[in-house]
Amino acid sequence: MNKYKTLAINTVVFAIGNIGSKLVAFLLTRLYTANLDNAGAFNTKEILEMCANLLIPVVSFSITDAIIRYGLDKNYEKRAVFSNAVLVLMIGSGGFILLSPLLLLYRDIRSYVVLLVGYIIISCFRQVSTQFARARNYVKFYAADGILCTFSLFIFNVIFIKWLQLGVTGFMLSVMFSDFLSGVTVWIIARHSRYFSLRYVDRELLEVMLRFSLPLIPTAILWIITGFSDRIFIRHIMTPTDAGVYGAATKIPNLISMVSTIFYQAWNMSAITENNKKGRSRFYAQVYDAYTSMLFLAAGFIIALDIPFSHFLIPTNKDPAYAMAYAYTPVLVIAVLMMCFNQFLSSVYTVSRQTQKSLYSSLVAAILNLVLNGILIAKFGVHGAIAATFTSYFVCYLIRIVDTRKLIPFYVNHTRFYVNLALLFVMCRLIHRFPGHYLPLFLILAVLALINIRSLLMTAKRILRRG
Repeated sequence: MNKYKTLAINTVVFAIGNIGSKLVAFLLTRLYTANLDNAGAFNTKEILEMCANLLIPVVSFSITDAIIRYGLDKNYEKRAVFSNAVLVLMIGSGGFILLSPLLLLYRDIRSYVVLLVGYIIISCFRQVSTQFARARNYVKFYAADGILCTFSLFIFNVIFIKWLQLGVTGFMLSVMFSDFLSGVTVWIIARHSRYFSLRYVDRELLEVMLRFSLPLIPTAILWIITGFSDRIFIRHIMTPTDAGVYGAATKIPNLISMVSTIFYQAWNMSAITENNKKGRSRFYAQVYDAYTSMLFLAAGFIIALDIPFSHFLIPTNKDPAYAMAYAYTPVLVIAVLMMCFNQFLSSVYTVSRQTQKSLYSSLVAAILNLVLNGILIAKFGVHGAIAATFTSYFVCYLIRIVDTRKLIPFYVNHTRFYVNLALLFVMCRLIHRFPGHYLPLFLILAVLALINIRSLLMTAKRILRRG
């Protein structure tokens, strides 16, 4: 089977397992906005998610990335990789529990600290369990777990938030229960216990894994800062309501992230297992070409339907302030698009084990984002935060597109890239000037299709090619 077909099949399998969970998460935004008391409560939920996402890589030492990198590598013993990872997680969880009283210093989450600790540790456990299944090439089983986790998350949210009206507490319990059920189920069915024992711990490999994963901790934290700091600035410079509306508006651009994440899971496996150095540059160029074309088209489609998506996803019956969410979405879509391109380029650092370089570009993006948030939000409000987010992701892209191609040289059609980007900004402008006028938007979308269809068709031919 050729590598393009393998990548396509894995992408489809991951899509089956993930698209349901992503769409349910997308639809759950409606449940949250309709059942949480107001936009301020929604912002509290967002802050707790931010804290969890911030601390998960710290508690786990980002060891899940090392599981994929070394678990897929035939040169390393899988029992040693998994036992090392579980040992790291046990040590990290123990240290986190001891230090968790420090979370009480953050007033906004003080009432939820115990739940937050449980949320983080259980999420780390699920990640280790499911990623090791993926590293063992149980791709279909990994996808099936995504369906299970989706179903349980939806049921628990309905029970705790809609029926029991537990609000933010219900959200935390829903995630904890679904992650625990998923992690334990994967552990038992995949028989992970056969691969874990302290006698399998390999100190030399442990050092190698930690050298790979430790630079990813600040990298992950910096990306979260870049993604969430704007909400903190909006909350304190403006109001919690403004921050809640902005948080709700970010859910629609996450559709782009959904598409990218599904593909990235399959791509990361292909990138790691591609051992032909001569063909690697061509492989990267062709896949990146199709990937950017696919995402530009997806972004154009979401921007064109921004207003219908916003009205469906973010009802105003709980808080009329949500009516402004549609105005924030279009440029946020482009910002998330740039983040997705950065994610693809990070695979080069993973394959070449140059994770410290990923840290440098993330640091630049985070610092720039913080500075611009402080300047632009005070002057332009929420639109200033959006501009800061796009600029920081775009600068990171400029750094990475130069740096990564020194490690794995591959061709990039810069002209087409920037023409696509310009057309998306034109669509954003049209929505602000002429909301509800769809004809010019779909005309531009047709132009985007003409520009990008050739690379998608060429990739389809490679997938269908025998051998």
